[in-house]
Amino acid sequence: MSGGVPDKCNVLLAGSGGREHALAWKLRQSPRLGKLWVDPAANAGLRQFGTPCPQGFEPRNRFHLERFLEKENVQLVVVGPEALLEQSFADDLSKPPQRLVFGPTRAAARLEWDKAWCKQLLRSANVPTAESRTFNAQQIEAALHYVRSRPDPVVVKASGLCAGKGVVVCDDAKQAEAAVQSMLLNKQHGDASAQVVIEERLHGQEVSVLALVDGSNIWMLDACQDHKQVGEGDTGPNTGGMGAYCPTPLATPEVMQFVEREVMVPTVDALRREGIDYRGVLFAGLMLTHSGPKVLEFNCRFGDPETQALMMRWQGDLLDALWRTAEGTLDGADIGFARGASCCVVVCAQGYPGTPRSGDSIEALPESITPNDTQGLQCFHGGTKPSAQAGGQPLTAGGRVIGVTALAADVQQACASATRHAAGVRFQGAFFRRDIGHRIR
Repeated sequence: MSGGVPDKCNVLLAGSGGREHALAWKLRQSPRLGKLWVDPAANAGLRQFGTPCPQGFEPRNRFHLERFLEKENVQLVVVGPEALLEQSFADDLSKPPQRLVFGPTRAAARLEWDKAWCKQLLRSANVPTAESRTFNAQQIEAALHYVRSRPDPVVVKASGLCAGKGVVVCDDAKQAEAAVQSMLLNKQHGDASAQVVIEERLHGQEVSVLALVDGSNIWMLDACQDHKQVGEGDTGPNTGGMGAYCPTPLATPEVMQFVEREVMVPTVDALRREGIDYRGVLFAGLMLTHSGPKVLEFNCRFGDPETQALMMRWQGDLLDALWRTAEGTLDGADIGFARGASCCVVVCAQGYPGTPRSGDSIEALPESITPNDTQGLQCFHGGTKPSAQAGGQPLTAGGRVIGVTALAADVQQACASATRHAAGVRFQGAFFRRDIGHRIR
C-alpha cells in the first residue's frame, strides 16, 4: 500500500463514451492499475483498454454486479455518466474500505438531476446565479404569464437530465412560450421536463470550471471552454458539446479565486448542512457576466468533451487522484497540468443533434491511440462500436463519434491542429465545427 492506494488496484470504469475513453487512456498510464473493467456497452476505442464487464449496470442488476465486483476484487469504481449517479450507482456499490466509488451519491448528484432543487440550494448559500422561477405542468398558465411579463428574453430548462439537450436559449417571448409548452404540455423530455426552470438570460462568455471534492478538500482543475451549439459561430440547437479547449484565458487567476471562494466552497458547505458528503467531480458551468461569474448549472461528473482536453494535459497519477478523492485524502494528491494548451474537436454523425445516422464504417482516423502514447494527438471514441467482422473498421453508433484532441504550445495552435486532423476522420455524413476556440481569437 502507498498513501492508501493499493499497489495494484482493479478498477471498474462505468460509462461508454468519449469521456470514459479519455479517462481509460490516462488510467492505463498509472503504474498502480491492475485490471481495468469497462462498461458492457463500451465503444470500440474503450474496449481496447479494458475488459467489458459481463454484468449490466441497471438498478435491478446491482446485486449480481456487486457479487462480480467482489469476485474480481475490484477496489475502485469510477462513475462517468450522470444517469448512473441519479440511479444510486455510487450508493449501491460503495463498500469502504474494501471498495471505493469515485462519484457522488444520489443525494449529492441532485445538484445535476434536479435543477429546481439546485436553484434553491444556491439561493440558500448566496451563490451567484441567474434569477429564476420553477413551474410544473399544473402551473403552465402561470409559466406562460411569467414569460410574457419578462422585459428580456429567458432561458427555459427541463429540471431533469436530458443529455445536454434540455435547455432552450430564447430570443423572444414567443420562442419561450413554445419551449414551455413543448416541455410541460407535450412532455418533450418525458419526466425530465415535468418541471421547468425559467431563468433570466445572462450575457457574456461561458467557461467550465471543474474541481475534485473529497468531502472537505477542494482541488480546482484548469478551466475549459465548451462549445455547445451545433453550428459554427455558435448557431443552431444545443448539443452535448461540439468541442472544448483548455485552459481558457478567460478564467484569470482572479476569476478562479472568485469561483473557488464564492461558488465551490459555499456549495459544498450548503450540501454539508443538508447532511450530504460530496465526493467526486463538481463541475460548474459559469457565465462571466459584467457583474462577475454566475452559475448556469452544476454537473456532478467529468464533462464531455472537457475531459478529453483535460486528460491531454493531466500530469500525475490519475488513479491516485481518483482514489484519494473517494477516500477523503485529496490533500495528499499530486496533480498538475502540462504547459501549453489542448483542444478537442468532435466529429459528429449526420443528423446530430436530432436522429443521427449509425452503422457507417469509420474508414480513416488520423492516428491510432495506444495506452502509453502521450504524443500531441489522440482520437477518443465517443459514439462507436466494434465491427462485426474481426479486424474490421469500427462503426458509428451515436451522434458524437470521435473527439480529435490535440496538444500544442498555445490555444490557437492546439485548435488549429485538432481542426486539421478532424478532417482526416472519414465516414458517411461526418461533420464538425471548424471554429472551436473562436471566442478568444
